[in-house]
Amino acid sequence: MTVEVHLFAAARAAVGSSVVMAQPGSLARILDGLETDHPAFAAVRPRCSYLVDEVSVHAEGIDVPAGSRVDVLPPFAGG
Repeated sequence: MTVEVHLFAAARAAVGSSVVMAQPGSLARILDGLETDHPAFAAVRPRCSYLVDEVSVHAEGIDVPAGSRVDVLPPFAGG
């Protein structure tokens, strides 16, 4: 089982997709994998906030279990 990573605005543009699948693990590991696969994401990552299963998280060390959803939310106008 995997983790669904939903990307919005500039994060979606950097990755080239609105949803990607990742292996469970720490949020940092999931985000590192996005950077490895999509280097343009590295420029967006520091400005993003994250939801794991609709709960705001502030530490990338949080564990993201299989079946979870991660939302990657860069700042955007009107929000």
